[in-house]
Amino acid sequence: MSAIADTDLTESRPLDRRDAKTLVLSALGGALEFYDFVIFAYFAKTLGHLFFPPGTSDWVAQLQAFSIFAVGYLARPLGGLVMAHFGDRVGRKRMFTLSVFLMAIPTLIIGVLPTYASIGVLAPVLLTLLRIVQGIAIGGEVPGAWVFVAEHVPRHRVGLACASLSAGLTVGILIGSLLAAALNARLSEAEMLDHGWRIAFLLGGVFGFFAVYLRRWLSETPVFARMRERKELATELPAWVVLRDHLPSVVLSMVVTWVLTAAIVVVILMTPTLMQTAFHVAPARAFAGGSLAALALCIGCVLGGLLVDWQGKARAMLVGSLGLAVSTYALYLDLVAGGSNLFPLYALAGLFAGVAGIVPAVLVAAFPPAIRFSGISLSYNIAYAIGGAATPVLVGYLAKSAGGLGPAHYVGLVALVGVGSAIYMMRQRETP
Repeated sequence: MSAIADTDLTESRPLDRRDAKTLVLSALGGALEFYDFVIFAYFAKTLGHLFFPPGTSDWVAQLQAFSIFAVGYLARPLGGLVMAHFGDRVGRKRMFTLSVFLMAIPTLIIGVLPTYASIGVLAPVLLTLLRIVQGIAIGGEVPGAWVFVAEHVPRHRVGLACASLSAGLTVGILIGSLLAAALNARLSEAEMLDHGWRIAFLLGGVFGFFAVYLRRWLSETPVFARMRERKELATELPAWVVLRDHLPSVVLSMVVTWVLTAAIVVVILMTPTLMQTAFHVAPARAFAGGSLAALALCIGCVLGGLLVDWQGKARAMLVGSLGLAVSTYALYLDLVAGGSNLFPLYALAGLFAGVAGIVPAVLVAAFPPAIRFSGISLSYNIAYAIGGAATPVLVGYLAKSAGGLGPAHYVGLVALVGVGSAIYMMRQRETP
């Protein structure tokens, strides 16, 4: 596993105002963009009924909508590789701004898209195409954002920097969850089907264009500027260099990304909907629990980053993975028993889903600066395409099996993989 080059980041200086400005603006822009990507999940049940033939059962409608949600993950590698190529060649900032612009446009269009009742089968086709564009955008956004903030701060604060960005992304999930909860509380089911769901997507389009504006105030990373000045930029195709010279780092990065996928997609994004369909929890209560978990996730990401800077990536990954498995089982066992402790247990699961704040530090350290964007993008997006595309459909099916514990079994299995990755890093004699 490649380490961050000694000359890559300033080691001794503390965080300053410029660092704080970069972290805040990056996190806020990321929150607005990630809201656009995940809001689909919170309205999966509604979209399933509106964009597919009428008369479909709740469970089948949900499964169909989750399938379109998953398509966005399949599109991530394409956007990630193209944006990463130019990010390693022409600059991090340009791609950082382009990705959020590409997210805002399809989100806005979804908000005005005709449904199946108006245009028939063309409705799910158009929804799928727009979801693909969203996937392309997010494929460049997340790896580019981690690289961007990591290359702006001192090396001993990379964990906190990446985690703060991840927390910003999860704020986007929190905004989506709060809005979904508010709309479901204020509007009737008929009103949600009529126009309520459109409000969420139209707001997302506005959020996206505001994020584009915010990123005008950011500057190129010092690491990239220094490489460009010294003519140290990659001369070969960056993705080829990654596969040829850094395959062990690619494998490790894909494995830890799988853990992140389980934490975010299953625990945070899917569980509020699964509560309603598999455990018959009232929508308002399910989304309120989801909002609490999303808030806990934001806190967990920051705590995970601090743990990385304090104890190292391997130990942090070990703690996060074990906590994710235990807390998810506790949540689903409680749901099977009636959900009397839903709020505290969902908050605990959300806190340990903060392993998502530990993963980016592993990815950033795995690749040298000249091909870092491409290395992270290739590993992260391919792993997310596989795990993210299969997970919604698989977990949606598992929710009907194993006495309702199917989703917890899946998260537990993936968390064990995370434990294995932590042990591997320890054996590589990682320096805390």
